Amino acid sequence: MLTGVIFQVREFRINNQCKANQMAVDKAPDPHAIPVGQASSHVDRLNALWKLSVQGGLSDPERIRAMLDMAAQVLDMDLVVLGEFDEHYIARYVSDRLGVFPEGTVLPAETTLCHIVHRSRTPYHVADLAAHPLHAQDALVTELGLRTYSGIPVLVGDEARWVLAFLRRRSDAPPDSVDIAYMDLIADWLGNALYQSAQKELLQRIALTDPLTGLPNRRAAEERLQLERARTPRDGHGFALALIDLDHFKMVNDRYGHAVGDEVLKAVARRFESGLRKGDWVARWGGEEFLFVLHGSTAEEAARIIDRLAGHARAKPIQTSVGAISVSFSAGVAAFDTNDTETLPMLEKIDHALYRAKADGRDQVRMATHTHVPWNSALLRQALAERRVRQASQVIVDLQTGRTVADEALARIETATGEIIEARDFVDMAEGLGLMAEIDRQVIHGVMQGCVVRMEQGGSSDFAHFVNVSPQFLARRDLVEEMLENAMHYCQTCSAMLGPVKPIVLELTERQRIVSLEKLRADLQPFIDFGFRLALDDFGSGYSSYLYLAHLPVKFLKIEGWLVANMRLDRKVAGIVESLANFARKEGVQTVAEHVEDAETARILADMGVDYGQGWHFGRPQLV
Repeated sequence: MLTGVIFQVREFRINNQCKANQMAVDKAPDPHAIPVGQASSHVDRLNALWKLSVQGGLSDPERIRAMLDMAAQVLDMDLVVLGEFDEHYIARYVSDRLGVFPEGTVLPAETTLCHIVHRSRTPYHVADLAAHPLHAQDALVTELGLRTYSGIPVLVGDEARWVLAFLRRRSDAPPDSVDIAYMDLIADWLGNALYQSAQKELLQRIALTDPLTGLPNRRAAEERLQLERARTPRDGHGFALALIDLDHFKMVNDRYGHAVGDEVLKAVARRFESGLRKGDWVARWGGEEFLFVLHGSTAEEAARIIDRLAGHARAKPIQTSVGAISVSFSAGVAAFDTNDTETLPMLEKIDHALYRAKADGRDQVRMATHTHVPWNSALLRQALAERRVRQASQVIVDLQTGRTVADEALARIETATGEIIEARDFVDMAEGLGLMAEIDRQVIHGVMQGCVVRMEQGGSSDFAHFVNVSPQFLARRDLVEEMLENAMHYCQTCSAMLGPVKPIVLELTERQRIVSLEKLRADLQPFIDFGFRLALDDFGSGYSSYLYLAHLPVKFLKIEGWLVANMRLDRKVAGIVESLANFARKEGVQTVAEHVEDAETARILADMGVDYGQGWHFGRPQLV
């Protein structure tokens, strides 16, 4: 409506001016009168301007650029710039048929010709910049060859930070009254368009922002979730969802009042924001609930991240107007992968997981149960018989140099329908059924094949391939002999490049129960003799890890992920990690920190002397 009023008022004024000039012609000759043909041409300009202003299918920026292009054509200008003054001058929108002044150009405010218009808030016209004593040495003249300049202030609401500039290389007489009226009209329209756009953005921001915490609200989160869902099939990476709830928050409101409760919510929101990884986001889902989206994370990784965030948020009591208030959190997490199509089931899962966390005593994180795969022993046996064991690989990085020095093979199983099942969903069942040896067999075979391919492509012999082996596998003499035969066969193709130490590293984990360390050592000895090295996984999680270390020729210690995730929250935990690194270094054993989730953790570990790092910060597991 406002745009229409502007056009009506302007057109009425111009038309009256044309009529008055025509009456003056009847009475006496007037060299400044607008000829009838010129007035008609001006009306055509206004009609074209009006049509563009109401044309559908254009965004606000597209319409502004089209308006500048039209003005450049009508006025025969080489360059039309709509610029904004802040600390600097920024060319926000540009129509440039010379290709000399790109959109987004930033200049010191005082050095621009438009600064005169911005400071005086009045139009400024120069017929020949090269002949003007103040502007002859301006870069517009000496570098761009521009001669004619007209600058019009653009009022956006009550602000006068914008200037519309018209420039051409041909010097000419000052613009006549009709051209000036047209420039003014363009400036008025642009000011109105910018104001309406700013108001629309403000209203949209208000509609999608929680007024208390400043986080996206539930409506904004739901819209962003749909974008995340649509993005996942395109880039091939899923994300994790997490729902965090403040424990016993109703007691805070009941005891201290809602104003103090609001103070707590705002402080918690700031702590959550400060702990997020780049690209992840958090929204206020409702009440005391916060929804998180964590890119490229499995459910286990998300659980660790959320546990860290919750630990950071509760590490110190929140200072309020009534004193310090301690808080704790319960959370539910689930992973949305490339095979998922809807977010609603995931939201329901994390809600149920959150409920379980609260029912189990609060102040904890629970992963959603996986009900989408009817997994059972028959399906597991069928998958192994059909050789549907797949290998995922996660990189291991030198913390001092940032160079990738190894990878770890992780077992996956592909269902008959193509869904990828992670190890957490089948390892316990496979061990209980005595099938873990066959899973190890297929994964190890794939790792050795991949090692040969890498060497043939010029890979370094120093690059290590970590792979888990179970006591079930080591106890099978037939599988051990088969693996050694395969290893010797594959290594023959790389004999010129391989020495006595081979690239394969066998991982033993605390979770694996053994009857006799002497028998385990005997089972491992053929691999040790061949040149394979040993690593202890999840070191620090239990007593038997130290028995392994004392009785086996271990070359790598993989520090338990819980220690790494909590060392920034607890000084004692940090001391344990540093002590492990110091001990390993004295013993000639290299250390690998698992679950490294951010750059700061990687830096701290490097300062402690930990050798390598593994986790989402360096890369998530990728199917090979």
